[in-house]
Amino acid sequence: QVQLVESGGGLVQPGGSLRLSCAASGFTVDYHGIGWFRQAPGKEREGVSCISDSGDSTYYTHSVKGRFTISRDNAKNTVYLQMNSLKPEDTAVYYCATVNSLDVGMGYCEEDHDYWGQGTQVTVSS
Repeated sequence: QVQLVESGGGLVQPGGSLRLSCAASGFTVDYHGIGWFRQAPGKEREGVSCISDSGDSTYYTHSVKGRFTISRDNAKNTVYLQMNSLKPEDTAVYYCATVNSLDVGMGYCEEDHDYWGQGTQVTVSS
């Protein structure tokens, strides 16, 4: 079965950290850019961070720069999002999806609608 599966979400206090994982099955991520997206209740979906297939290009939305780090381990067919200094406004459902690597290099982070996961809840609250 071809799918992306997110894990690592949960409840964390402000200032805490979480690491999200996006594991691919049924296909290899080697030839795909991967992005992390989030959607909070009542808000539009937002591209949080994207990484090109080679890992040479990354994108971060302004609000997470300096706090989040995206990385990939193609040997494990997995992409990660390390989230530090979490804030209540980071609360959302986070999901991963394939993106166009060329777009990442040009400063865009948008789904290409090939593959996407079901999401994992991140709640930042005291």
